[in-house]
Amino acid sequence: MSEGKSPRHAAEQESADVSEAEIAVHWPEEDYVLPAGQFIAQAYLTNPGVFERFSLDRFPECFKEFADLLDWYKYWETTVDTSAPPFWRWFVGGRINACHNCVDRHLAAYRNKTAIHFVPEPEHEAVHHLTYQELFVRVNELAALLREFCDLKAGDRVTLHMPMVAELPITMLACARIGVIHSQVFSGFSGTACAERIADSESRLLITMDAYHRSGELLDHKEKADIAVAEAASAGQQVEKVLIWQRYPGKYSSAARLVKGRDVILNDVLAGFRGRRVEPEPMPAEAPLFLMYTSGTTGRPKGCQHSTGGYLSYVAWTSKYIQDIHPEDVYWCMADIGWITGHSYIVYGPLALAASSVVYEGVPTWPDAGRPWRIAESLGVNIFHTSPTAIRALRRNGPDEPAKYNYHFKHMTTVGEPIEPEVWKWYHREVGKGEAVIVDTWWQTENGGFLCSTLPGIHPMKPGSTGPGIPGIHPVIFDEEGKEIPAGSGKAGNICIRNPWPGIFQTVWKDPDRYVRQYYARYCKNPDSKDWRDWPYMAGDGAMQAADGYFRILGRIDDVINVSGHRLGTKEIESAALLVSEVAEAAVVPVADEVKGKVPDLYVSLKPGLLPSTKIANKVSAAVVSQIGAIARPHRVVIVPDMPKTRSGKIMRRVLAAISNRQEPGDVSTLANPEVVERIRALAT
Repeated sequence: MSEGKSPRHAAEQESADVSEAEIAVHWPEEDYVLPAGQFIAQAYLTNPGVFERFSLDRFPECFKEFADLLDWYKYWETTVDTSAPPFWRWFVGGRINACHNCVDRHLAAYRNKTAIHFVPEPEHEAVHHLTYQELFVRVNELAALLREFCDLKAGDRVTLHMPMVAELPITMLACARIGVIHSQVFSGFSGTACAERIADSESRLLITMDAYHRSGELLDHKEKADIAVAEAASAGQQVEKVLIWQRYPGKYSSAARLVKGRDVILNDVLAGFRGRRVEPEPMPAEAPLFLMYTSGTTGRPKGCQHSTGGYLSYVAWTSKYIQDIHPEDVYWCMADIGWITGHSYIVYGPLALAASSVVYEGVPTWPDAGRPWRIAESLGVNIFHTSPTAIRALRRNGPDEPAKYNYHFKHMTTVGEPIEPEVWKWYHREVGKGEAVIVDTWWQTENGGFLCSTLPGIHPMKPGSTGPGIPGIHPVIFDEEGKEIPAGSGKAGNICIRNPWPGIFQTVWKDPDRYVRQYYARYCKNPDSKDWRDWPYMAGDGAMQAADGYFRILGRIDDVINVSGHRLGTKEIESAALLVSEVAEAAVVPVADEVKGKVPDLYVSLKPGLLPSTKIANKVSAAVVSQIGAIARPHRVVIVPDMPKTRSGKIMRRVLAAISNRQEPGDVSTLANPEVVERIRALAT
């Protein structure tokens, strides 16, 4: 962030670590793009007065509108309890069940409507259209099994390590039905990464799948469960049962043997629960619904704890009004349920509105870049939601493919990272065929749902800009000293949110101090204050606001790299590299990539007496994949003679990032070993 720096911060920059915001590409402000008239004619949200309705003067009672989209067993007594900031408690006194709101309440009007279109990756396999009635039956039977066969009760935690199959939302909703807290781990993560999350959440049960399709291969997934259970036990958490869904019911598709007394084939045991019904558990609104682990600035992933009533009301409202989802729409969010986007905008938000939600098993470019548009054409998809990484890949691999297919989107979402204006224009012109509106949304795992976005029924769109805060969200940009940067000044700083909102996570699981320290302490005006106004939420992203009020997000300001919209902690990657016996030091920096946005470059120095080799570099890369997953695979492993360091011994990642991004590293005279910079540059370029 070159703009908006204080003199003190500029002086300190020589000793600061790199951040994504500091190497972000700054593009000029673009012209507005107007929405199509046919969209505005049918849009839910077209009245600019909505922003007055959700002004700070009307906080918090304005959020009653969000909660009123849901069915409640008992209405709440307090909209938000702010008596113990920053631990906000929403809709206190209310009783609600997330599963009832996503399934049961739709049966009267939509019993035979498709709830989930499951699209297998192999094109020769039939699409499975799961109606709300079928979803109700399958969720009830699984809920009965979890309660009786597995002895689970409200408040217990269950770890899911599942791919993109219909059984994943079924499992999540079955947990929610009986008040069990689910923790879904992205299927691409390793058994070791899964074990960390099992141990931290203290899960007694792991639910997984034997295999799934990815890029044309049937991957053995159950083998990861064996690693996860063993390593969780080493960390002190014993998994009592591993429930295994079969990708092909009646056939076990893994080479990993079943462990007697522990492993259970779910498809077999469920036969004994046929026809069973379980009444939804009326849960306190502030009871946790799920944990979602995300990378932080330390090596240990943090479990973001999301509530039931606040979270569900937030994703329902934003699904309805930001994504304009109507019950008759066919909606496809091409994310993974292993991340928060999939929780909020594949499962809970769309299903709360009785939408038809597409779940696609594989990668969007398999077997070719026309696959998404064939799916959209065959299912009549009219709302499409994906990441800039996917858009860039589809643009590169099949720029002319969308024109070959007869589909028509009314609305498209982009999420997870900033999207370059040229990529935005291709998305609008080619994928949207000039008909669809685009909402370029900004939010994070911790936030539950969208924070900033244009509202196409009200605002014109602007490529490269996320737009203003959505109704009820009041962003502010602070500089390094905590001074508010004037609104609309175009100067960069740290984006924060002034007020709590229902979708905000409740705490970091078992680590409230970390929650306060990481998200609220930096700009807290008075740690003893009970006034929510003194506790702005710090997102950890750099941003700037243009004169028209639209925000542009510049990237992370901490040591987290946003790869393909997925947050990876640099400390996690470095820790994995250091498991290799030859490695003495490791440093990870983000590198600009035309498809993924950012990729990690991993620099390592070796222990004395060892010579660099391709074998060691490959060993380091394999260690990262083993510990975290293929998503964290380094773009390059560069073995260097020494790291650039300050006199106090701190590795100067800023210098390494400049080298990786083919930029000038700036003044290196303050380094303890400035001569090493050119040697590193020669190795890395």
